Amino acid sequence: MKKIIFTILALTITILAQESKLQLSGNLSEDLLISSKDFVIDENDKSVVIKKRPPILAAGLSVIIPGAGQFYNDDYWKSAIFVAVEVAAIITAISYNTKGNDQTVKFEAFANSENGWDVDKYAHWSVDNASRINPQILEGDPILNIFDSNGNVIWSKLNSLETKIGSWYSHQLAPYDDQQYYEMIGKYQQFNPGWADFNYSDAYTYGDPLTKTFDWYADERGKANSYYDVSNLAVKILVANHIISAVEAAFSANRHNRSLNAEVKMKSNLVGYNQVFYPELSLSYRF
Repeated sequence: MKKIIFTILALTITILAQESKLQLSGNLSEDLLISSKDFVIDENDKSVVIKKRPPILAAGLSVIIPGAGQFYNDDYWKSAIFVAVEVAAIITAISYNTKGNDQTVKFEAFANSENGWDVDKYAHWSVDNASRINPQILEGDPILNIFDSNGNVIWSKLNSLETKIGSWYSHQLAPYDDQQYYEMIGKYQQFNPGWADFNYSDAYTYGDPLTKTFDWYADERGKANSYYDVSNLAVKILVANHIISAVEAAFSANRHNRSLNAEVKMKSNLVGYNQVFYPELSLSYRF
């Protein structure tokens, strides 16, 4: 690294010594002592220095609070921009996550209502139509015994039947109230027979029109996912804002340190009976 330093003596101000009203005694040693009180060499050294900015400090500030590093670098407009992005991203992430949660509660509550989806209806329809979908399943096959003595669905046996049926029965129903449970019943056609407005007597097969309730529910679930997508994007922007702010702050601080630095010193010397003041300007540039 090269360093260029030059000193400019830009100005010399000569100030005549104040008019001295000395009462000399005629004794040389005493007169010299008296005169020395008026003419004291005064070395004033006042400096104005452009301080360096540690890039790591600027970056660290922005990692914690985006825009803080820019404020440290005196880049106030940049600081305002990063702060604005941070606030907007936080508000968006929180608000859309809340919207997603509210929408999820809404469609899950509907699915559990009497107008929603019924696992018993789906299970019975699957048993009644298993051999039609998969001719290898014969009447009386033990795989069809998926209910307990009280008529309740045995979930593990239902899953085994779904696997045995195969074809467009591509998934095993997730446990009740699981997130995947609410997703599956409004996503895959095999679960269409479980909706309240499905005609049980229909010889339904893959590719046939879905019920209106299935379509409506799928749209409602899609809205929730859209809200969550916006919230997730805001979180990514939030993280990126911290990183970009830190990098920019470090870069700007380093650029500042490499730019022209100035140091001004005001010095004075006694020349005879005259007090002479002069500024010393040192300029340095690193590259």
